Amino acid sequence: MRRIDPELPSRYGSWHAWRHLALGFGVLLALSGAARAEPVRLLMLGDSITAGYGLPNGVALPARLEAALRARGRDVRVIDAGVSGDTTAGGRARLAWALAERPDAVIVALGGNDGLRGLDPRATAANVAAILDALAAQRLPVLLAGMLAPPNLGAEYGRDFAAAFAGAAASRPQVVFYPFLLEGVAGEAALNQPDRIHPNERGVEEVVRRMLPSVDSLLDRARPPA
Repeated sequence: MRRIDPELPSRYGSWHAWRHLALGFGVLLALSGAARAEPVRLLMLGDSITAGYGLPNGVALPARLEAALRARGRDVRVIDAGVSGDTTAGGRARLAWALAERPDAVIVALGGNDGLRGLDPRATAANVAAILDALAAQRLPVLLAGMLAPPNLGAEYGRDFAAAFAGAAASRPQVVFYPFLLEGVAGEAALNQPDRIHPNERGVEEVVRRMLPSVDSLLDRARPPA
């Protein structure tokens, strides 16, 4: 008759317990890895330029920015929170609704319609400040894309309007500031639609190309996905 080792049950029980512990630890690692695999959620709060006015589906600024970031190895989902015709006041009013998307970082790209309507730069500055402060209260990293006024409104208005954005960023050093959303695109006929206001597909790609370093800086500050 084969002899049974009297210590086998205890050794087997110990091995069995360790096996279950290792399996459980592996499951926890897999779950935590799955959580980290969630893309960073980048909200773009803007107007018709963000919403892709006059452009085919899939070539608006948020979509092209997302594609460019992914091409650079960034696992990012860019959420389009653009509303055509929106002003800084409109963006301020709907900010809480936009934040229901639970972003990890935010690009604020408003102000074009304030300038086109000749709104008081002091009101624009107050709206931008309120948006930035609300985002800071949520501990969200922010990129503020500034805007310039149409030149026909005069040099003084243009200076005050640009200062509405530059001043808000200067007093909040945690904000990444990109001085002009349409840098290199505004006024270039080949990069704009016939209205000379909204970028065409080539113009969108140029906006993305120029913004990318600033967006990279923003994403480096984003909290890891939950």
